[in-house]
Amino acid sequence: MLVSRRSRVATLAACATILLATSACGDDKAEEGSAQQVRLYGTDGNMLNSYPAELKERADLVDGMKGTTPLTPLPDDFKSRLRSVNPALTDYLYSAETYDAVVIGVLAAQLAGSTDPAAIAKQIVGVTNNGQRCEDPASCLTLARAGQDIEYRSVSLTRAGFTDKGEPATASYATLTFDGQQLNDGKTEFVGAGAESAASTKTPPKGKKPRAGDADDQKPLIVGGLLPKTGDLAIAYPPMAAGAALAIREINAAGGVLGKPVTWKDGDDGTSPAVAKATVAKHVADGVSIIIGAGASGISREVLPDVVKAGKILFSPSNTDASLTDVEDKGLYFRTAPPDSLQGRALADVVLRDGSQKIVIVARKDSYGEGLQATVRDELEKAGIPGDRLKLLTYDPPADAKAAPVDFSGGAKEIKEFGADAVLIIGFGESAQVIRALADSGVQIRH
Repeated sequence: MLVSRRSRVATLAACATILLATSACGDDKAEEGSAQQVRLYGTDGNMLNSYPAELKERADLVDGMKGTTPLTPLPDDFKSRLRSVNPALTDYLYSAETYDAVVIGVLAAQLAGSTDPAAIAKQIVGVTNNGQRCEDPASCLTLARAGQDIEYRSVSLTRAGFTDKGEPATASYATLTFDGQQLNDGKTEFVGAGAESAASTKTPPKGKKPRAGDADDQKPLIVGGLLPKTGDLAIAYPPMAAGAALAIREINAAGGVLGKPVTWKDGDDGTSPAVAKATVAKHVADGVSIIIGAGASGISREVLPDVVKAGKILFSPSNTDASLTDVEDKGLYFRTAPPDSLQGRALADVVLRDGSQKIVIVARKDSYGEGLQATVRDELEKAGIPGDRLKLLTYDPPADAKAAPVDFSGGAKEIKEFGADAVLIIGFGESAQVIRALADSGVQIRH
């Protein structure tokens, strides 16, 4: 799959070179009296049906906006099960990844024969590789209770299992398009990335087959949420919460783990280090073994030292910052979301397909935003876009939900003066202020 992707980018690079060579003789500014037009692009933090509401009365500005997100084609049955948890669900972003993070963590506990996080962590990568194939909690738990090594495959984990680092070896990305104020599913395209050969081949410790009476001595497994109920990423909370709730419901319907129901402790990361740290402290005090989250990569980076110090597992369904692959975690950090080293290629592809010549990449100033920004820049340069036709801008995201909105008026002025014809916005709900500022500066959003 990667070979075909490289060929595609090479073709796009040739197209970009021709476009650059035939642009107006050194004068990149719009003709006198004509309005500057830009195409908008987004990422997983803002390509949601709930995002236009962040623009309130100016929601029509997203019409025509394109972007990418880690997403596999979700079966209708899975969507139906999610809606049985939350009938009002309109987005499914990271719902599958959240579901799978919970299930994988529980299966690892069953194989470990323990609710001790250190023992569970040693089984997590192996749950996804080189065992008996199973695709739902009930059948997988049956095998695990018998001490059988398993290879879990499900909605987000379809082609290959985890790498030695505890993250997906392969991924699927969707290219999304807003038609009016809704994503047009008919225009969604899927493309694979990654390499199956990157999946771990290490043999996990032998699964423990429970003996009579073991369940009486074992504490119930407690799983805690660290998801963005509030803050800049709150627009992504409903599908993630539904995924976690569905997983817990189906696991307990299948008999739970180690002979007892799994307990879920709700928790907010607030898209804020302070809120997230308080939630982690409460989970530690409550005896949580596996913490599902955080939502944002930067928040996980902030709380990980606390989680590791407490000897707990942090398992995120939505962290994509590529640098987290090598974070110091003592083997306790995992994720079902793929790293942005893969998403960067897909994003560059989307932008180049429209023949963009002068591109601005705007990112929230944190590890997710700046990390993906750098990856996309590198991919665009590899495809033949010269450095002087690329501009990088950042903004400080609000410290918390009560902080003043982002002021991007200065950045919008820079974009206008640069003569951009494409603006990629890497952010969460707060990034709507970037679009507002562009429109207020006189830049015409191209639909």
